[in-house]
Amino acid sequence: MHGKNPERVPGSFRDPGSHVYLLEESVYRSLTPTAAAAFEAVRRTGVLDSLISERWIVRTETVDPGVLGEIGQSATLVLQHEKVPFLSYPYEWSFAQLRSAALFHLDLHLRLLEYGITLNDSTAYNLQFVGAAPIFIDVTSLRPYQEGEYWQAHRQFCEQFLHPLLLHSVLGIPHNAWFRGNLDGLPLDQMAALSPWWACLDWRFFLHVVMQNRLQQWAETKRDTAAARVRRHGLSRTAFMALLRQLRRFIKKLAPRHPKGSTWGEYATHNTYEAGESEAKRKFVGSFIQRARPRLLLDLGCNTGDYSVVALQHGADYVVGFDADQQALNAAFHRSHREHLAFLPLYQDLANPSPDQGWKQLERSGLGNRARGQALLALALVHHLAIGRNIPLDQVINALIGMAPRGVIEFVPKADPTVQKMLALREDIFCDYTSDAFERLLGQQTQIVEKQTISASGRTLYAYELL
Repeated sequence: MHGKNPERVPGSFRDPGSHVYLLEESVYRSLTPTAAAAFEAVRRTGVLDSLISERWIVRTETVDPGVLGEIGQSATLVLQHEKVPFLSYPYEWSFAQLRSAALFHLDLHLRLLEYGITLNDSTAYNLQFVGAAPIFIDVTSLRPYQEGEYWQAHRQFCEQFLHPLLLHSVLGIPHNAWFRGNLDGLPLDQMAALSPWWACLDWRFFLHVVMQNRLQQWAETKRDTAAARVRRHGLSRTAFMALLRQLRRFIKKLAPRHPKGSTWGEYATHNTYEAGESEAKRKFVGSFIQRARPRLLLDLGCNTGDYSVVALQHGADYVVGFDADQQALNAAFHRSHREHLAFLPLYQDLANPSPDQGWKQLERSGLGNRARGQALLALALVHHLAIGRNIPLDQVINALIGMAPRGVIEFVPKADPTVQKMLALREDIFCDYTSDAFERLLGQQTQIVEKQTISASGRTLYAYELL
């Protein structure tokens, strides 16, 4: 019996058949009689064990209900799940990640249908990433398939996967801010209203956006509609699977439509460092990681992941990187996938990070509650926050050291060409932005255990530990 009381996960309230709890770093799920019966029916087919062993679904096992104390006494069944290294949300994923998640969701549904199993819903929040690999976390979404049933979650899939991808692919607008503003995704009527005429010439776009929107409008005004007739007459499993495969082919071909160039997407290969300076920076980071050996490292401003890789090579177990450049993030995700890295790159504007939101502002946890690592890297970041976003230097330092008890922070002085470009078209109002001020502020709350100037312009790396 555990000594602590289980903590119910606020975001799990939407499923009346199960509730999720955290207890001493473990994840548990209580099931009602109906949910337990569906789970057992799925498990008897053998597909659940297969998908768990193949890492398509999180490791899940039944446990003694007593592990949840009084809560377990009223549960028909209690499951224990593995905990993913870092919880993320679809509005924090790059285009490449969201597309990968969409394809995975469709592939999972096709695998399940082969065993006579289907999914209750198509929410993107049922997926997480371990490195670049998507994994399904809600086993209670699986249930026996009824021959002839209509895909009731088609619209949800479109609004949480297809429409956000089309927003970026067709209009060149990243989905992140839109998805964060509406946690249920991009509504059907809004996607239809945004659609340019030429996109509708693609019959797949017309089918999943324009036609579906018309059916929805008809359903709201008439009793007997085409959509209602499909639901009444049913959809064969063969036709259902054909629809999923057709949708998969459509999504696989989608690509992000970027404006010309990328602010930081090519920074890893085009920057102000000389070759020897870059190598000195890598050695400094590698030496720090060898000493710290963090289980979770936060790489703030990760770009395409160069220093995340350095950290993994020198002893970090898992790295979560944050950046706001779409092209850099897509490149980082493809790199993580290609090299099978324990590296999860995510979209974040660190001056406007993901907040607590959803029902009672508890359903989706803000970045501040999740981004707690054993160490961090903040390389070539401080000047973007202090000068680029007018955030006081002391607040920048407080925010960074609040995320991890030790780390490496790079200070880029005003003499550096990058900062000079930032100040070229604006007044220099940053009289307190100096290396002396930075070192004094950092030293007030931490011990500076190592310091090294790595460029002719005065770029300096500081390794700190909290006092």
